[in-house]
Amino acid sequence: MQFLNPEVGRHIRDGVGLKLNVGGGERPKPGFFNVDVVNLPGVDVLADLNEPLSDLPADSVDEVYTRHTLEHIPRLTELMGELHRVLRPGGRLEVIVPHFSNPYGYSDPTHVRFFGLYSFFYFSDPADQPRRKVPSFYTPVRFRVESVRLTLLRETWADKCVKAVLQPLANRSVAAQDWYERRMCRLFPVSDVRYVLRPVKAAVPPAARPVGRAA
Repeated sequence: MQFLNPEVGRHIRDGVGLKLNVGGGERPKPGFFNVDVVNLPGVDVLADLNEPLSDLPADSVDEVYTRHTLEHIPRLTELMGELHRVLRPGGRLEVIVPHFSNPYGYSDPTHVRFFGLYSFFYFSDPADQPRRKVPSFYTPVRFRVESVRLTLLRETWADKCVKAVLQPLANRSVAAQDWYERRMCRLFPVSDVRYVLRPVKAAVPPAARPVGRAA
């Protein structure tokens, strides 16, 4: 891991919560530091997401945004553990990933997994899961799923018309999303899924937070 932008180290030294655009590449997000494995223009932090984020102290990050990145990560469970570690209590993790019904996702040979409605409930306590429970014993890491939203594929005018009608109905509730995923997504595919997660962890007073080294 390497800090290319010295502001990252200054934020850590001064106890200012980081905002990270993980896997951002050449897609910067205003107000966020760009994290990527390749030294592209605009990248602030070089990091292999399959390895520990060792230079980021625990409870040093306020917010993580990641779009179409986690489908490329073989060691996803370990990465989720690292994101849980670096996020502060009450921090926000926003994830956008391809849904398993998106036909275009299978063309990319670097994709190692796909996602569905319940994928991140595997990181939640059963009490925080909807009526359909999924196993949560694979990892002790816990997140609370704050919201899930399905975005329907729209490639043609017909797709756009269908999306305008079906997408609001599908996203009315988790039960509606469950029904759509089981009954409709093969006919009218879902492009991607957006999750908002919050780490479940004990609150750490600001004075007790570890301070990392400056870059």
